[in-house]
Amino acid sequence: MQESTDVLVTPKLFEQILGAEGNLIGIETGQIDETLEQFRQLAMRSGQSVYLWDPDNGIAALRQSELRIPGSKRLSDALRFILQSMQFAVYLLIDFDDQVKPPNTALLRRFARIRTGNQRKMVFIARKLAFPQEIDALVERMSPGAVANARPRLRDGRWVS
Repeated sequence: MQESTDVLVTPKLFEQILGAEGNLIGIETGQIDETLEQFRQLAMRSGQSVYLWDPDNGIAALRQSELRIPGSKRLSDALRFILQSMQFAVYLLIDFDDQVKPPNTALLRRFARIRTGNQRKMVFIARKLAFPQEIDALVERMSPGAVANARPRLRDGRWVS
């Protein structure tokens, strides 16, 4: 088995997530576990509030995995918690495929419409992203590693990536 040492999650990707116009972001990757581990490392190093939701554990802080939000195992409960939370955070969601259906789609549309100063982003991570049409249009796609592998280019006499 070959170990992958590709850098998938970079500070630049995290900045892109925070700077995204919408609040719903989708990342397709074949290396979900590696991507989550790199998000965990980024959260630990930067001190950013990054949470992970999965149906088995609910919402848990990536920096302190023992810190869990009680009663957040169902996606609808997790979405209500995220909607009510006023703190800045990035929420990563995995294993959500069979959960994105009514009434959860209404909560996702509501989250997508939020325009406040405290940034809250919801990042869906999957091998293949598939959403109902009403949600698909609201999800901004990003790709891990693409930012890290982008070649620098010369702009106004300076190298930018």
